[in-house]
Amino acid sequence: MFSFLKKSRKDGEMTFWEHLEVLRKHIVRIAIVIMLFSILAFIFKSFLFDKIIFAPKEPSFFTNYWLCKLSEYVNISAICINDISLDLINIELAGQFRAHILVAIVSGIILAFPYIIYEILRFIKPALSKKERKGLNSFIFSTTTLFIIGVLFGYYIISPLTINFLNKYEVSLQVIDKINLFSYISTVVMLALTTGIVFELPIFIFFLSKIGIITPQKLKKYRKHAIVLFLIISGIITPPDVFSQFLVAIPLYLLYEFSIKISRKVHEKKETLAG
Repeated sequence: MFSFLKKSRKDGEMTFWEHLEVLRKHIVRIAIVIMLFSILAFIFKSFLFDKIIFAPKEPSFFTNYWLCKLSEYVNISAICINDISLDLINIELAGQFRAHILVAIVSGIILAFPYIIYEILRFIKPALSKKERKGLNSFIFSTTTLFIIGVLFGYYIISPLTINFLNKYEVSLQVIDKINLFSYISTVVMLALTTGIVFELPIFIFFLSKIGIITPQKLKKYRKHAIVLFLIISGIITPPDVFSQFLVAIPLYLLYEFSIKISRKVHEKKETLAG
């Protein structure tokens, strides 16, 4: 029944098991690189935590400092966020070690991202045409750039705004917040990583347009829905002022518009080749 899997190559084609073996090698190399970067991040613990992870909760953090300066200029106090340093506590015996491991792994994934994309493209390269192979370097550059911009946007914009909102949110004055270390770290780290992935939207749209699932017409049709969604997301994680909401919503909207242009180009190219 599975004899077709045991056949050797025909006309240069690989069998199912040979494809799996090649994929396994790519995955192993990716895992090794992530592990090496994670070990590097694990070693530089003080810099990673004191200068990067804990920075968004401090008044001196770039975003917090300038938003407070802006609040003085425009006389809108709500814009000033995280003006008082947030204190963290650890209530688990292995809490700090677990947090250290999480941050190291996520840092390893972020640092290894260009190589991850490189290995993925190496795997699919044999299935590409000569013309498509020429654009691999620019594709790696574009994908990596969007990811880095997304991570920085999540770290410098989303994270401090989210910390401010969640720290000041209260259901009753009877509840006193004691922020757990792991809760804070997982929030900051996952926000940065998730935003980096969200900023890959144009890349996802490119592939979905390539296989015909997404069209520019569909994206235009749901543009209003997307705008409402972006405003809801920004409204949830930002202070109750228009400036902060638009600070988050506008980049997401621009990303959506950019995705529409990419989808249009892909379909125009397909129509040209078909004609």
